[in-house]
Amino acid sequence: MVNALLREIELRSPYLEDKKVESIYFGGGTPSLLEADEISKIIDAVAKQFDISDHAEITLEANPDDLNAEKVNALRSTPVNRFSIGVQSFFEEDLKWMNRAHTRQEASAAIMRVQDAGFENITCDLIYGYPLLTDEKWRYNMQQLIDFAIPHISSYSMTVEAKTALDHFIKKGMSPAIDSDQAADQMNMLIETLKGAGYEQYEISNFAKKGLYARHNTNYWKGKHYLGIGPSAHSFDGHSRSWNIANNAKYIGSIQTNQLPLEIEHLSVRDQINECIMTSLRTMWGLDLDLLEKSFGYSVKNKIVEDAAVFVEKQQVSLDNNKLKLTDTGKLMADHIMSELFIIENN
Repeated sequence: MVNALLREIELRSPYLEDKKVESIYFGGGTPSLLEADEISKIIDAVAKQFDISDHAEITLEANPDDLNAEKVNALRSTPVNRFSIGVQSFFEEDLKWMNRAHTRQEASAAIMRVQDAGFENITCDLIYGYPLLTDEKWRYNMQQLIDFAIPHISSYSMTVEAKTALDHFIKKGMSPAIDSDQAADQMNMLIETLKGAGYEQYEISNFAKKGLYARHNTNYWKGKHYLGIGPSAHSFDGHSRSWNIANNAKYIGSIQTNQLPLEIEHLSVRDQINECIMTSLRTMWGLDLDLLEKSFGYSVKNKIVEDAAVFVEKQQVSLDNNKLKLTDTGKLMADHIMSELFIIENN
């Protein structure tokens, strides 16, 4: 697999016009299973094809149970300078219900171990809106990360994917269904608690101490181009997106024959406009109407302003300095608002 990744980096190097790399993110799966020397080898391969910024953010997504003392110590010799730790909850029964492999003790120990090793740039994930999570437990989970002085927190509402174990249990009455009102209340608690603790909600699901926004996340939501390497990895260059086959064996087999195992979707002007609406409205910077007009014309800008008027009147969206932004109330119905602003006609 590592050899295939190295070869794909070489094969895909022409994809991005800008060879300057500000962020490298090891994620999507369990990259913390990689050995330190394998991680360094992959980063070296990127450096051969691209110009990695001296201050690049290099993140390793990790399960708490993978971050033992030996692994963390070994990672100090690599260029990794940021950790994304999938905590999810500090309650044992909740972790078991989610089918997580780690314990609450391992979650706390992993955070402290990484901090003691000198890594300050850490983000942790929390999940809310599931049946076992009372408001008291939710407050405790948030406070734990605040007390650990974690500079960046990502938090997501529990969703039920079709044909998963949870979907099966809910349909069979073996588990309560997800309560949307609970999720909305706990999202409001999240916003209030983290803002009170000095975090900025720079994107609907992402909170950071001032100026410590994740470069990886920020570039994505601002529509920057990116290259994804490995099975299921997605890439975006502004005009098209591509995604690799998900099957590991087929991925490796294809790369070994110097064939890229991917599909490509070319984005229409309509798709590009809707992409811009969807990504920018999720952020605290909002949808820049001047930039929208420059890229797609006055008529597009005017239509979106007209369509947004009803949400501005309801105080779900604000219009200030020619930027549309979701209010805290609007964030609770972000998907609906964005879908109402999407351009439907083909261009």
